[in-house]
Parts: sequence; structure tokens; C-alpha cells
Amino acid sequence: MDLIANACDYFLQGGPVMVPIVLDSLWMWAVIAERIFYFRRISRGDVDLKMAVEILKGRQTPHTTDAIRARIVVRFVQERTGDSKLDQKLLDQYAMEERPVLKRNLALIAVLAAVAPLLGLLGTVTGMMNTFNVIAVFGTGNARGMASGISEALITTQCGLLVAIPGLFMSAFLSRRADRIENGLNEFLMTLKRII
Repeated sequence: MDLIANACDYFLQGGPVMVPIVLDSLWMWAVIAERIFYFRRISRGDVDLKMAVEILKGRQTPHTTDAIRARIVVRFVQERTGDSKLDQKLLDQYAMEERPVLKRNLALIAVLAAVAPLLGLLGTVTGMMNTFNVIAVFGTGNARGMASGISEALITTQCGLLVAIPGLFMSAFLSRRADRIENGLNEFLMTLKRII
């Protein structure tokens, strides 16, 4: 209970700019969680090249999963024409439809992470403005009034950075993961095209 009370006091000391910083953080982490679960889901049960060849030759029955390569192979088996060039274009088309889903929301994570320190800077400015207002009204004799403005400035800066640093790290991590999956998909398709 003390932890919650301390967090609420800390939040209130940060002033009104803390609300958008917290909302930014919640939105960013919700999108990060969605991407992590998506990447985990599409990696589970994916087909390798040997299994794809078995499905294409009809020796193994295709099954629908959430995995990208499996989805492409299942769709290809259902709609292939028998013409090698047209089938290769079909594979390219299916892969092209899957690629944007891999990178969905990755730019949003980077933007939300980049916005957090700017919101912290806004809090710094408003906190310092409050400090100067106290100085203008009471002079430098009201240390408590000046401290609250300085506290607001520092807390919002700190919170903005605390949101941004892990957000930028996760943005880079998820972008690398999407690139690895896309590169693996490209290699898989190039090999598959030589077989069909």
C-alpha cells in the first residue's frame, strides 16, 4: 500500500504533464506487448523447407497455423496453377501481403518512445515557469514554493527519460526481430521457387 501511495505522491508532484507521459507509456507498452506476442505466435509451428516440399508434393496434408511460411504454403497449395512462372509470382504476392504485417506498429513504438522525453521537457519548462512565478510573487524567500516548481521540472524530465530509454531499446529489438523473420522468409521463398 505504501508503494502505491508513494507512486501517487510522486505522480502528483510531477504536475499535469505527468498524465500524457503515463498515457504515452501505457500505449507504448501495450503495442510492444502486442508485437512480442505476435512474433511469438508466428514463430510457433512454422514449416521448414523439407515440410513445405512434402506439402507441395502432396505427401503431407497442409494445416493452417498463424505462422507466416505455413500460411503462405497452405495458400499456395490451394491456389497454385501448375505454371511455374505464374506460381512463382503467386508466392511473391503472398509474401508481399505478409510483409507489412511484420512491421506493423514498429514505427509507432519508436514515435511514442521519442515523444516521452519531449513531454518531459515540456514538464521541465512548466515547472521552471512555476518556479519563476513564485519568485516573481514572493521573491527568493519562499523556498518551499520554488522547490515545488523545481521538483515538477525534474520529475517530468526523469519520467520522460524512464519511458523513452526502454521504449527505444524495445523498438530496435523488435525491428531487428522483424528483419530477421523477413530475411528468413525471403530465403525460404527463393529456395521454394527453385523447387516448383
